[in-house]
Amino acid sequence: MKFDFVVLAANGIQGKIASRDLLESGFSVLMCANDDYKMDRLIEHKNSDFALVDLRKTDRLKRIIKKSGANVIVNCAIDTFDLPAMKACLDLGIHHIDLGSEWDMTKEQWALDKECKEKSITCITGCGSTPGINNIMLRYAQEKFDTIDTVQAGFVWDSNIAKFVTPFSLETIVEELVEKAPIYEHGHLIEKNPDDCDIAYYFKSVGKQKVCFTKHIEVHTFHQYLKNKGVKNIAFFSGFPSHSARAMKTLIELGLAAKNEIEFQNIKVKPIDFISEVVRHLEIPDGYEEKENLWVKIWGKKGDKDLVVEMDCVASTLPGWESDTCNIDTGMPASIIAQMIKDGRIAERGSFTPEEVIPPLPFFEELAKRKIWVYENDTKIN
Repeated sequence: MKFDFVVLAANGIQGKIASRDLLESGFSVLMCANDDYKMDRLIEHKNSDFALVDLRKTDRLKRIIKKSGANVIVNCAIDTFDLPAMKACLDLGIHHIDLGSEWDMTKEQWALDKECKEKSITCITGCGSTPGINNIMLRYAQEKFDTIDTVQAGFVWDSNIAKFVTPFSLETIVEELVEKAPIYEHGHLIEKNPDDCDIAYYFKSVGKQKVCFTKHIEVHTFHQYLKNKGVKNIAFFSGFPSHSARAMKTLIELGLAAKNEIEFQNIKVKPIDFISEVVRHLEIPDGYEEKENLWVKIWGKKGDKDLVVEMDCVASTLPGWESDTCNIDTGMPASIIAQMIKDGRIAERGSFTPEEVIPPLPFFEELAKRKIWVYENDTKIN
């Protein structure tokens, strides 16, 4: 069987969402992962199949991709595999998207732009919620400005039941809570501790919530994208409901989120890997629902007039997708962007981040089909 798409790390939260969305959009999908935990429903779909793959074994991965017949790869793995998977796709002449990585790896991916153009393929890094939706909202809004002084962006979320539920990536959230955050301040790149921030904004979907400075790739890619508009200040923020923040900080304080290996009964293990596997098996409480608010605020000028634009994207737990909570706003955009490459709505060839290449309005229309809503200054635009 030949497939329309291959999804890597299809057994993860985002891989399952992207695979399901592609299948329900009428496409065939080969799902690749290192196990098939809770994937029965997806594997049994008439237009799907499953391949056991260790992403560290690049030669086997390339053979599977080539045999699949797919020309778009949706990589939902942790960012460690973004560059190797992209290079494998480049060797094969196949389009590749991923959910985003660290700044150094993003620069390495950008550096492959010429080779991607020569192979006539599109590679986009950062195709989820943020990076992803936030980048595309920035692309939409920046056209309204002649000059831009300040950009702030981030995410906040909350739930109707104050109980810890497995996040999309425990390792990523731990990093966001403890690592220094790069920000641009008066044109200079500096670093701040997450808790150096004392901002509390009112957000459309969750009300007032305190946010913290957060290490995120958008600070760097936004600066590159907006440098011709004179941007001086850029910062990224995250906000968590108190019960989830408390649980994650407790894991950190106890050393259970550490990345360094420890030895236990002659077995070496990273605490973060063990805890991530444990929480992967947690059940979601009956009736549990989430709302997430992705947001971008821009201050600048149009002509000689001051202008402020706020973009918001609101995602909620959807009927039939309860186990995925508001993680849908990461897996579904990946599916949408892959489809837009396949059907030609994204026709540019090269290596990109989302703000460089994804047409906002067609993308927002696809979000609306999935009941993910985009607002410009409090007015819904999709």
